[in-house]
Amino acid sequence: MVKLSFLVGSVLLLLLVAHPLIADDSATETPWEKFSFNVGAFMANSNTDLRFGSGVGVSVNVEEALGMDAENRVFRMEGYWRFTDNRRHRLGLSWFSFNRTGTKTVGEAIVIEPPEGDDITIPIGTEVESFFDLDIFQLDYSYSFIQDNRLDLAGQFGLYVMPMNFGISATGLVDEEGTQNFMAPLPVIGLKLDVLLAPKWYFRTGSQIFYLKYENFTGSLINLRSAVEYNPWKHVGFGLGIDAMRMGLQADGVGDYPGIDLKGNVQFDYTGVMLYGRVFF
Repeated sequence: MVKLSFLVGSVLLLLLVAHPLIADDSATETPWEKFSFNVGAFMANSNTDLRFGSGVGVSVNVEEALGMDAENRVFRMEGYWRFTDNRRHRLGLSWFSFNRTGTKTVGEAIVIEPPEGDDITIPIGTEVESFFDLDIFQLDYSYSFIQDNRLDLAGQFGLYVMPMNFGISATGLVDEEGTQNFMAPLPVIGLKLDVLLAPKWYFRTGSQIFYLKYENFTGSLINLRSAVEYNPWKHVGFGLGIDAMRMGLQADGVGDYPGIDLKGNVQFDYTGVMLYGRVFF
């Protein structure tokens, strides 16, 4: 993650320094489309640590302890709309979802803390079934403060909404479903950079960050992505890129952060490859 962040930062710095050299104001037709919609596949490797409840609640790595697959192949879609004549103002929306299940004989004891009642311990050697569902919605607004016929650099403000559902069961011991709702938006700020490399070829990159510590709530998020796009036809193109995110949330219950019903800790990160088709106007 640190190396990827350094790479993106280096590219941003290089292109800003080179901006006066690559700017071409002679062209009259803007290369920045008004509307774009992308749909495709996202192949990601994920890592997830969960603790629901107080310090004695569930605290597991779902891939290692519960047998969930770390490799994910999911459907992904996103789009944006430049809604002003100068095409500097842009609204974006994206969605994709991780839905995983696992069955495994546990190698260490797991303690379940139900909302009401005594703690339940799942002993070593017990077969457990589990699931973990996470949807990632993002809405963002960006403004291009540098824009010409070769380069578009924009500041960004965005909101993440991530509904999550986790459940674990062991025959005769526990059948608990712990639903955690991250329905309150997590605000992020960031940068977006689009570069016209050559006719029909684009390089797109961006980064976003969020950090907040308020009373018993601590949240952080960093997202980095880069892609190369080729548009062989007037309104149709293709893209190949990478996307990485790391998120951490910790809270002690309702009221720590408006709208988030979380008692415990969630650490989730992924790194993956995007392959998509796009329609633009």
